Amino acid sequence: MLVIAVTGTPGTGKTTIAKLLAKQLGFEYISLNEFAKQHGLFEGYDKKKKCHLVDTKKLARAFSQYIKNVTKKGVVADSHLAHYLPRAIVGLCVVTTCSKLKELEKRLKERGYSKAKVRENLDAEIFRVCLIDAIELGHNVVELDTSKLSPEACVKMVKSRLALGNQA
Repeated sequence: MLVIAVTGTPGTGKTTIAKLLAKQLGFEYISLNEFAKQHGLFEGYDKKKKCHLVDTKKLARAFSQYIKNVTKKGVVADSHLAHYLPRAIVGLCVVTTCSKLKELEKRLKERGYSKAKVRENLDAEIFRVCLIDAIELGHNVVELDTSKLSPEACVKMVKSRLALGNQA
């Protein structure tokens, strides 16, 4: 079974790309953030940021069990934490980026993010945190700049990459 992890800084288009990709491939779409909530995979709560902190090791174990025992289709896993899934189960790690920082800032503000949260996410994008982490974790990575490509073009690129991988 193929698992495609879609990761990236919040606001870069992960969910749009992941849902469209899952639909076109006939795969199951899983929000790893919702999956973590449903399975109680937290290591605490950050009062300042007002969010739960996901235990990425527990997430990886629970997700690995899930795909082994529950689903029989391919899976598109969506989250800024998706690159923490084990390399052994992820066939392709799609990293969404947004090189136009003003556009990303606008997207984050439209979500109602605090000034501090907007800054934190812009910094994460500037330093390419998700992309670098995915590469360092040894994933087969494809980077998609959503400020330069439409969602349909992004999905076409991923499908092309999958087709090339199947020929090797």
